[in-house]
Amino acid sequence: MPIFLGITGNTKKAGLWKPVFELLAALRTIHTKFVVHPDLAQGLRERDFSLDDNEIAPTISDFWDMSELIISFGGDGTLLNTASELGPRSIPILGVNHGRLGFLAQIEGSELQDRVAQIRNRDFLVEERIVLEATLGSGEQLDARFALNEFAFQRSGDSGLLAFDVKVGGIHLNTYWADGLLISTPTGSTAYSLALGGPIMAPGCNSILISPIAPHTLTVRPIVISDASEIEIQLLNRNQSHVFTTDGFNHPNALANGSVFIKKAKHRVNLVRFEDQDYFSTLRNKLMWGAHRSKVND
Repeated sequence: MPIFLGITGNTKKAGLWKPVFELLAALRTIHTKFVVHPDLAQGLRERDFSLDDNEIAPTISDFWDMSELIISFGGDGTLLNTASELGPRSIPILGVNHGRLGFLAQIEGSELQDRVAQIRNRDFLVEERIVLEATLGSGEQLDARFALNEFAFQRSGDSGLLAFDVKVGGIHLNTYWADGLLISTPTGSTAYSLALGGPIMAPGCNSILISPIAPHTLTVRPIVISDASEIEIQLLNRNQSHVFTTDGFNHPNALANGSVFIKKAKHRVNLVRFEDQDYFSTLRNKLMWGAHRSKVND
C-alpha cells in the first residue's frame, strides 16, 4: 500500500519552492497521498500553487497525525526543527538538503525525483538516532527539553568564564572553567562538537560526548561516556549571564537556580536512508576525505 506523506520545509529558503512544486506534481501523477504542513501550504498558495483541502493539514497536530513519513525540505537546522516539533512520535523523517553541509539531510534536492518511487513503495531503511533529555534540578521539565544534536551552555555578552561542576552518575567528573560546555549525541558529533575538536561518533555508538568550549586549561579535553549515564551540571558562578541552547533554541539563564540533569530520552528520532547510502560515504563526501587523492589520479 502506498505511503501517506507529510511535506514540510523551511519557508525562508528561496530555493525551496521549485523542488516542492515538482514533488507535489509528481506525487499527484503517481496517485500518492500527501498532506502539507500549514506553514508550507500558506507559502504555496501565495505562489499560486493550487492545493485541495484534503492536501492541507488543518492544524500542525493534524499534520503529524496524518503523516506516515515526513519529507523535510531545508538543511540540518530545518530537520532538527522538524524533529523537535515531532517530539516523541516515531514517524520517520527524510531530510532534503537545501542548506550547506547537510549531514542529517540524507539527499540533495536534485536527487528527490529519482527517489519518489522508492519512497512511495516504502523501499527505504529507518535509522534510529538517540535523543537527549534535559530536566531542571527541581524536576520541572524545560519547555524545549529534547536535543537530537546537542545541549550547549555558553556565556552571554561580555561575561567572564563560566564555572561548571559536572557529575556523571552521581560521581564528580570535573569542574570546568570555560566559555561553555557541550553535551552531544553521536548525531551531534559532526555538528558544533566537531568544530571544538571532538571525535566523530558513528550513529550506532551508545555514547554521549562532553566537550568544553574554549577551556581555561588546555589539558581539559572532550570525553565520551556511556549513554546509560545521567549527567548533572551546576553553574558555580550563577550570577554570570549565560545561555542554554537546545539544538539552536535559546533559554537564557537556565542554570541560575539549580542544576540541569541530562540523560538519554526514552524515544528516538527515526531518519530515512536508502539501501545505496551509508554513514561513512556521507562522511567522505561531506568532509571531502580523500579529495587530494582524486586530484592525483586525474
